[in-house]
Amino acid sequence: EVQLVESGGGLVQAGGSLRLSCVASGFTYADNVIGWFRQAPGKTREGVSCISLTDGSTRYADSVKGRFTVSNNNAKNTVYLQMNNLQPEDTALYYCAASVGITRCPVLTVPNMNDWGKGTLVTVSS
Repeated sequence: EVQLVESGGGLVQAGGSLRLSCVASGFTYADNVIGWFRQAPGKTREGVSCISLTDGSTRYADSVKGRFTVSNNNAKNTVYLQMNNLQPEDTALYYCAASVGITRCPVLTVPNMNDWGKGTLVTVSS
């Protein structure tokens, strides 16, 4: 059974930083991709970033390019999302998701991901 557990959310002022973690288990770690998504109140879930656990290639939404960085620690089965220069519009519940059995990041849409964590809340105050 695939399990994804996010942590690292919290309250931060605009311009601040947070690092989210996603610990993954239940699958052959290297043969998948992990994506980060977020959902703000009243809005649909949107893709933020993705990393291939096979070759380390990454993908970002335009709204976070230059501010967010996704990385991977294979030894810890953990994917990180470093978020810098956070803005109030980044406030959302952040989820990590796995797409099992593929080696390159797909287009970041909800149907392209197989398994989901429960999310960690990020709140950015102005």
